Amino acid sequence: MSHDIDQRMVLDAYEKIHEHGEAKQGKHVLNEITASTDHDGYRVYLEGCKVKLTVNFHSSYNLEYESEHDLDRFLRRLEDISKDYHKPGRNE
Repeated sequence: MSHDIDQRMVLDAYEKIHEHGEAKQGKHVLNEITASTDHDGYRVYLEGCKVKLTVNFHSSYNLEYESEHDLDRFLRRLEDISKDYHKPGRNE
């Protein structure tokens, strides 16, 4: 099944997870979403809510999930991270 996702929002959420999340074994975790990248930075990996998202360098992506409910929850969580962690002076 094909889904259009807002890659700008996804990458913004990745950056905020990396900046504000807890570092664990080379990955960062925030609001139950784990973010990491490959060794050269060409791929971004986000996991949580039973969903795995890989964003490639040239704006292609791959989603792995079992249910639409899991995907919706995952995308909402990324949207929340993207919106909530941009405020100047936020101490998290």
